[in-house]
Amino acid sequence: MSNSIRIHGFPLSGHSHRVELLANLAGIAHEVITVDLAAGAHKEEPFLSLNPAGQVPVIEDGDTVIADSNAILVYLARKYAPSFLPTDPVLEAEVQKFLSLAAGEIAFGPAAARLINVFNAPFDAEFCAATAATAFGKIEAHMEGREFLVGTEPSIADIAIYSYSAHAPEGGISLEAYPNLRRLLANIEGLKGFKAMPVTKVGLAA
Repeated sequence: MSNSIRIHGFPLSGHSHRVELLANLAGIAHEVITVDLAAGAHKEEPFLSLNPAGQVPVIEDGDTVIADSNAILVYLARKYAPSFLPTDPVLEAEVQKFLSLAAGEIAFGPAAARLINVFNAPFDAEFCAATAATAFGKIEAHMEGREFLVGTEPSIADIAIYSYSAHAPEGGISLEAYPNLRRLLANIEGLKGFKAMPVTKVGLAA
């Protein structure tokens, strides 16, 4: 595995999952190293030497170390999976728009709602639900007549929004009102090499 990407992550982290998902879908050779978040391994050495912010995921590609899941997606797509990041300026701008959605309303909506139920995070459930509704409403409208978020092929935009959207029920957020979003999630799950994130039996997924 010496020539493979090393992905430092945690199985129940959607941020980690999106990186593993791209690696699997694109056939990028990789090794997954589990960081024991429960034991605080992300807040001590040797992990802090990789990412002083103490957050997963982090990748090592030879001497290159990159943190932040969306930054990792861009890096991996540019270097190893160019079909997942279009070079057309308009399409690339569309991808960046959804990366921002993933880092914004997806993170503060369905992702945060899930953290309340899975990890007892001290967030406002009503705010999370309202933010999730805003994010999912945007995706629902955008996906009308589409198979993927950008263009006609899967991209890192789809991967960035997948994990926390698919696992929103764990945070008590139903996907029933969003048939276009559910179709997008099913399209991603049907791709060759798809890897699921473990389900936690909480919220609506209990």
